[in-house]
Amino acid sequence: MPTAEGLFVFDADSHWCERPDLFTSRSPAAVRDRMPHVEDVEGQLMWVFDGHPVGRFGAGGVIARDGSKESADIALNQWTIDQIHEGAYDPKVRLGVMDECGIDAQIIYPSTIGLGGQDLGLADDEALSRLAIEIYNDAQAEIQSESGNRLLPLPLMPAWDVATCVTEAKRVAALGARGVNMTSDPQDLGAPDLASRDWDPFWAVCSDLRLPVHFHIGASVTGMTFYGQYPWASHPANTRLAIGGTLLFIGNARVVTNLILSGIFDRFPDIQMVSVESGCGWIPFILEALDYEMSENAPDELRQMQKMPSEYFRTNMYATFWFENNRNKLPDLIEAVGEDRILFETDFPHPTCLYPNPLETVEAKMATLSSEIRAKIMGENARKLYRV
Repeated sequence: MPTAEGLFVFDADSHWCERPDLFTSRSPAAVRDRMPHVEDVEGQLMWVFDGHPVGRFGAGGVIARDGSKESADIALNQWTIDQIHEGAYDPKVRLGVMDECGIDAQIIYPSTIGLGGQDLGLADDEALSRLAIEIYNDAQAEIQSESGNRLLPLPLMPAWDVATCVTEAKRVAALGARGVNMTSDPQDLGAPDLASRDWDPFWAVCSDLRLPVHFHIGASVTGMTFYGQYPWASHPANTRLAIGGTLLFIGNARVVTNLILSGIFDRFPDIQMVSVESGCGWIPFILEALDYEMSENAPDELRQMQKMPSEYFRTNMYATFWFENNRNKLPDLIEAVGEDRILFETDFPHPTCLYPNPLETVEAKMATLSSEIRAKIMGENARKLYRV
């Protein structure tokens, strides 16, 4: 049963498990067979885009139709959409899940097409990739509207080209988007990396239109390559998954540090960014280390920054919190990161999700905080960020 004591609860990270006809059902007939669809490729179900396999298709979650939780090894490697909970892909059922869990509104990311939509940029034909992005984003805008802004699936960006990102950001903002989902490594798709000033027109649009930019863990080809290489091969499958999942959280430290040192926040002081599904516990150490390392190794570059690196997090970045801090160290974490910079998440229906009782799961941790800070983390920070 929900136990949030009447608080507004906002889930800042959940996922869809994409239907296999997500793109073909909306594609023009002339290109339907080239759009992302599912095929058996040498005994493995794969997303195939313009004739090329671009990623494995599966359920993408661990919550079964009856609400039970299956082991990640079985669910991720053996299930199809027929086994996953209908709330993983049906917006109306998802709203029911939220009601059962006491959640008022929810941000939603993709799963098997790439956590940052990066797989949609792998087609040889850029026009086809752009069409796939637009089809996805249009479908998400419809879901948002029909839910009365309770479901907020973030639109994907065509990260292979800066100008195309600018155009799409403006388009989705007009459709009501409350942010954008960006790959952390557009250089994988042929664009400059995000530290390049070539991206300034995109940052300017996101700042002006109040579109926070989101970087989910594993949201790039590079990020998922790291994920596959973290565990040693001799570990059992479930252990490898646990190692990969653990270090994928910490992997966003790479994204956070690169963003802070890129100068983006000096040039665009109002822009907001979110490190998604990465947890918060590692952030104080990384910020402290970043201040020290820049002072020791790059003092000239540090003098060109308007603030110490650690200070930018409190003004320009957010992180999400869910399972961590079982030893009631949340007050210390908040002191280091900032009470206005932490968002609550459930990660439904992925392996680490808080389900079926997310509010009960964090109740003891929230009890260590003042009512004002508790309200901020559980929903008010997100309400402000996403204009809900």
